[in-house]
Amino acid sequence: MTHTEEQQFLNGLEKKLWTAADKLRSTLDAAQYKHTVLGLVFIKYVSDAFDIRRTELEAQLKDPAHDYFLDPEDFGGSDSETYQAEIESELEVRDYFLETNTFWVPTQSRWQFLQENNKAVIGGAKLTLADGSSKKFSSIGHLIDNALEKIEADNPRLRGVLNKLYTRLQIDQAKLGELIDLIATVPFTHQSLNSKDILGHVYEYMLGQFALAEGKKGGQFYTPKSIVSLIVQMLEPFKGRVYDPAMGSGGFFVQSEHFINAHKGRIGDVSIYGQEYNHTTWQLAAMNMVIRGIDFNFGKEPANTYTNDQHLDLRADFVMANPPFNMKEWDAGVSSDDKRWAYGTPPSGNANFAWLQHMLYHLAPNGSMG
Repeated sequence: MTHTEEQQFLNGLEKKLWTAADKLRSTLDAAQYKHTVLGLVFIKYVSDAFDIRRTELEAQLKDPAHDYFLDPEDFGGSDSETYQAEIESELEVRDYFLETNTFWVPTQSRWQFLQENNKAVIGGAKLTLADGSSKKFSSIGHLIDNALEKIEADNPRLRGVLNKLYTRLQIDQAKLGELIDLIATVPFTHQSLNSKDILGHVYEYMLGQFALAEGKKGGQFYTPKSIVSLIVQMLEPFKGRVYDPAMGSGGFFVQSEHFINAHKGRIGDVSIYGQEYNHTTWQLAAMNMVIRGIDFNFGKEPANTYTNDQHLDLRADFVMANPPFNMKEWDAGVSSDDKRWAYGTPPSGNANFAWLQHMLYHLAPNGSMG
């Protein structure tokens, strides 16, 4: 498939998803519907990736030439209930998915479960689960939050990353059901594009669109791609430690990955460090890294860079950031003799000099900053 055809596929995907997001525009402000849409997009992606691996695994279990082959003759023949049950049992073994770096998706978190049951739980309903037990769901929001909780519980690298806000949303539940049905039509599979690359592209596009929708406030979590790309190309972060002390949704890290891939480098040659004060924005950045398979260190928690530096001993080879400039009254709780202020105590009326010194403090002797 040509590059043009791939781009047409991605453009169509963007249009479908933004149409879905637009369904919520009249009922939620942009800051809320950003998380609402992206959370569901993530569930759809991990479910699609899970289904692809499941289909692949089933073929392996039935392939005499594969190490995982289950001989039907050992279970009474290929048409026997015993053989079919054994296949189904093997398809639920988590290790088969983890070995291919595929997220394990519990039954209650699979897209099919959400789509089949979202209308039924409007107003509350008890559902029968795959293991024969039953569970009461109070709303579609509860159904979605439960799906996210189960995914987090079974995938340690996702703990604290997913924003479970759906039960608390003041929104018509039927609208959430419509959103699920719309996102169901969006494929995260393609014959020549990697599913992670598809999601990464979509995630980047959606963040940009949400930032535009939020206007000036969108700049708190998103720096325009053109600016980020220029800084990354100037610094050329091929190898070493990359640090952003005001990371927002992680745009500098994403563009660093693009730069490395474009120049045939290895993403494993860089280590990612970041810090972000806003909890939900921190989650956006963490999810941005997880969906791309990028290891990261964002500190123990979301925290104020001035008062709670999460990387005290870090000396980075590349420091890049678009911090909130011209902040006033930024220095509450910051000591005037803080060791970062090697060139003088920054004025309390403007944080720019503080950001500059903080970044210089964390820069390695031969490092680059932008």
